[in-house]
Amino acid sequence: MRLRELWEQKGLSQVKVAMDLNMNQNSISRYETGVCEADYKTLILFADYYQVSIDYILGRTDKREMNK
Repeated sequence: MRLRELWEQKGLSQVKVAMDLNMNQNSISRYETGVCEADYKTLILFADYYQVSIDYILGRTDKREMNK
């Protein structure tokens, strides 16, 4: 997943993202490293937060735009 890339590009930290999304920092780290897979609800949360498509987060496309 591109989570680390997204928060780095926005000048954020893992801690800031965790606080903003009311999540545990360790959970975000596990998603980034592939230790755990995010469920649909979490993927939607990340997509809305970063304003990108879920396919972009999953690396299925290089197109960032969300379909509305």
